[in-house]
Amino acid sequence: MYNTTLCYLENDRGEYLMLHRVKKKRDINQGKWIGVGGKFEEGESPDECLCREIREETGLTLTEFQFRGVVTFLCNDSSSDQFMYLFTATGWTGELNLDCNEGSLAWVPKERIPELPIWEGDKIFLQLLAEGALPFLLTLDYRSGDERLVRAVLNGQMLC
Repeated sequence: MYNTTLCYLENDRGEYLMLHRVKKKRDINQGKWIGVGGKFEEGESPDECLCREIREETGLTLTEFQFRGVVTFLCNDSSSDQFMYLFTATGWTGELNLDCNEGSLAWVPKERIPELPIWEGDKIFLQLLAEGALPFLLTLDYRSGDERLVRAVLNGQMLC
């Protein structure tokens, strides 16, 4: 398993900064819309990884962010299993660079995100973010061999 971060930057218009993953070849997220983040580097903490990834992918420096939960992804290929530290952010400085090397960045109204091609499990944690849930533990099991969510467990309770 490896560690990643994911962050949803929220502006004062009720939009999240979303990344449409269309530029990398062999991308498990190819064609999907996700938040911004990435893999830990050696010796990084979750918040250090978060701040570095946001800076690299957007040009922004976070000044206000909140830890929201840990999402465990179980995949058909166990080398793709991961612990994802989930954050939201409402403060940053700098100039947004919309030309990310991993895809296209866009501000999307939160209510429109479910209409986009996103992972089925992302709908679960995006709903938890919308509800203001306390930090949570969510396991998303995609070991079906395709992109179908097999099982979701929130704080020890089976959701599906």
